[in-house]
Amino acid sequence: MKFFLVTTDHLKDRIWFRDNEDFRVAMNYVAILSYTLGVNVLAFILMSNHVHFVFQCESPLAKQFIDRFKMLYGTYYKRKYGTSEFLRKVKVDIRELRIEDESLQRGIAYVAMNSVAANICPYPYMYQWGTGNCFFNLSSESFSLLGSISVRAQIKLLKSNVKLPDSYKVGVDGYILPSSYIKVKFVESLFRTSNSYRYFLNNSSKARKHLDSNAAPSFSDQIITAAAKELCRSLFRSAGIEQLQTSQKAELIKQLKMRFSADINQLCRVTGISYKETVSLLEYI
Repeated sequence: MKFFLVTTDHLKDRIWFRDNEDFRVAMNYVAILSYTLGVNVLAFILMSNHVHFVFQCESPLAKQFIDRFKMLYGTYYKRKYGTSEFLRKVKVDIRELRIEDESLQRGIAYVAMNSVAANICPYPYMYQWGTGNCFFNLSSESFSLLGSISVRAQIKLLKSNVKLPDSYKVGVDGYILPSSYIKVKFVESLFRTSNSYRYFLNNSSKARKHLDSNAAPSFSDQIITAAAKELCRSLFRSAGIEQLQTSQKAELIKQLKMRFSADINQLCRVTGISYKETVSLLEYI
């Protein structure tokens, strides 16, 4: 079998995951697809506006996995938020990795460092929506075995009728822990030691981007999304951004920029307003 890095395009004016429930659902879909398709997921991360995976499988399965993931999560997203299935149009890049030239090791490190490069957290193991805390981690998470809960509860948890192994671990936040199905020992053997793993992390392109930016930790898209919704209610007595007039949108955008030090790209993602309109709103008097 071969190894592949799968990356989706970064969405410019919306986000995949609006709250923690969205992340939990997606985490469980990764577990389901890994099991049903027989794809070895070596590493992955779910970011607000894009996702990354490292697979060990044959080439057709890599594409099948990401296509199925987009379909499953897109259907859930449409049912919850009533929006069109925009994920179908999201472009995907799939490139082969190799052990011999260390591109596999670099790919795994690149995935892990996404949350750090985005200034969400200082270390990859602190980001829960992926495999950041799976490798060379001596601490253990609290969990219950999937087999210890009823079939009905499993269906509700997974939002699927797929029967996963009873030995899979369910974390306290309500999703299948990646350590249940990730090839942890294999990944650790690629790096040999924790020091070597840290070397790859610290020398990844994402680590260099983080150092170059010299930025302070930022607020996540989910926090600002929730704040935008609350500001719509408190300032304008409106249920959402769509109902706001131009002057109100301008005030909302300025409030978010001031309160959260959000840049234009982040403002576009969390509000769904185009880049051009966001610039115009920031200049609105």
